[in-house]
Amino acid sequence: MSVATDAMDALQGLKVLELGQLIAGPFAGKTLADFGADVIKVEPPGVGDPLRKWRLLREGTSVWWEVQSRNKRSVCLDLRTPDGQEAVRALAAEADVLIENFKPGTMEDWGLGWEVLHAANPGLIMLRISGFGQTGPYRDKPGFGVLGEAMGGLRHLTAEPGRVPVRVGVSIGDTLSALHGVIGVLMALRHREVNGGQGQVIDVALYESVFNVMESLLPEYDAFGAVRGAAGSALPGIAPSNAYRCADGAYVLVAGNGDSIFRRLMKAIGRDDLASDPALAHNDGRVKRVADIDGAIGDWTAQRPIEEVIAALEAAAVPVGRIYSVADIAADAQYLARDMILQTQGVDGRPLKVPGIVPKLSGTPGRLRSPAPRLGEHDDCVLGRSGWPLLQRQGAAANDDAGPECAS
Repeated sequence: MSVATDAMDALQGLKVLELGQLIAGPFAGKTLADFGADVIKVEPPGVGDPLRKWRLLREGTSVWWEVQSRNKRSVCLDLRTPDGQEAVRALAAEADVLIENFKPGTMEDWGLGWEVLHAANPGLIMLRISGFGQTGPYRDKPGFGVLGEAMGGLRHLTAEPGRVPVRVGVSIGDTLSALHGVIGVLMALRHREVNGGQGQVIDVALYESVFNVMESLLPEYDAFGAVRGAAGSALPGIAPSNAYRCADGAYVLVAGNGDSIFRRLMKAIGRDDLASDPALAHNDGRVKRVADIDGAIGDWTAQRPIEEVIAALEAAAVPVGRIYSVADIAADAQYLARDMILQTQGVDGRPLKVPGIVPKLSGTPGRLRSPAPRLGEHDDCVLGRSGWPLLQRQGAAANDDAGPECAS
């Protein structure tokens, strides 16, 4: 298990003001916080970030909150009031990065737009995540991750042919946008610190973040008029790569699409005829006969339990694996060996397992420094006594019993 140490963090000294809610903005803040940034999360007084009440709750608080807000500090400010807006302007004047994922125009309505904040702090980097971006004819439409996934092209591909398109199962559009935002923040920081540049706006749209990972979707349409559609568990144009049912009812994933891997796979399943067929030596030839190849693999797996299938193909150095449930993940030796299952302390004081930190840095690895905060836990130290600006306490619902500890 990773534990906090005295080693310097990669982003130590970076001050981040997080104004967003729910997923995209806060996931970007979490990623920066995992590597040492001092992330001050601003929440509405009384209720806090709605994520505190999303999905499964323990003692009234979402366990998702414990992941999304670890390593952060919480203060309560009402951004709809002049006092709250004044406090944010003061905090932003001392920040390196400000994160927001409100509907475009909201920050401007509150007197917290880029022009105002940049004038007070020319070095400020402002990450703005929204459904459709800060410009264009759709900018004023409300947008959630599910719409970004659909507009970005992903939802059109995620289904069995002829069946209703399905969602991935997690808010992948939000998370992709958050990661694109973090990349933008790090590039903007480098420009500011190495090239002597000023701060700048990073404009991330949910649909663009999804579209950015859609591989050859657009050039294939432009060059060939090909409209790629749903293909279930297969990967169209790359063969063989699919899920195959085993004798015990489990599905095994086999990726035999490398030329030499394909030959080893065919020999392992007793199909030397296919392994030596010159027409199947390369991917373009295999794609033409993918049904035959999938049939041969499927016939072989159908006669064996998944453990036997995996053992045989691993012995042949063919990429193969099972479909993991979270129960599989929590007990897996590889996850445990690489500190991908960490233990923190929940708001209720009880231990809780949470995902580990990615990516792995050899010199300045990310770490779990503090659990997710109680609502308004750091009002006093952030708004009154820390290295951030001295401000009057805001938020009637802040925790009066919050201790004096102000360390991030």
